[in-house]
Amino acid sequence: MSHANAPLTVEGRRRLCLRVDAGRPRAHVAAEAGVSRQCLSKWHARWRANGEAGLADRSSRPAHSPDRVPLDVQGRIERLRRERKLGPARIAAELSADGVSVSASGVHRVLVRLGLNRLRDLDRPTGEQLRRPHRYERDRPGELIHVDVKKLGRIRPGGGWRVHGRDSAQAHAPKPTRPNAGRGWATTTSTSPWTITPGWPTSRC
Repeated sequence: MSHANAPLTVEGRRRLCLRVDAGRPRAHVAAEAGVSRQCLSKWHARWRANGEAGLADRSSRPAHSPDRVPLDVQGRIERLRRERKLGPARIAAELSADGVSVSASGVHRVLVRLGLNRLRDLDRPTGEQLRRPHRYERDRPGELIHVDVKKLGRIRPGGGWRVHGRDSAQAHAPKPTRPNAGRGWATTTSTSPWTITPGWPTSRC
């Protein structure tokens, strides 16, 4: 944070405006301060209109936002959030059913502005939580085991060559046909490793 007498702060702008009031040309004063003449003219106009208060930095927020969600719609969003605990997508769908067009991201911005974007913000004053816990605990380690099963290859029923060996009858048995067998994955019953399967290229190069 700059100190009170730093150049081009409120105090520095006041000094420049006083030099202009003393009769010095704005272009010369602006060149000495290292700012443009238009910038100094803006500060001097605010100085003459509002005094020292006009030299303070102003918010960059626009004075008018025509695309902002109307206040009555914001009230409906707040009621749907508090009473039915709906999320932005569900609230946008509810409003769309009534003919009010607000995107889910727009609903989210309204909830953030109201401080209701997190479900924990809706907990009752008594301390009762409205959220459903997503974690679970067990009394003893290993009491609950998760097993994820996913088939990655066309393994024959009963196992493949890793179990029965490469020269076994099980290893040379027909492979199960995939749903798109007509596009290069047709089942072959031959035991020769050099048999050409329909759909595969004939060259081995």
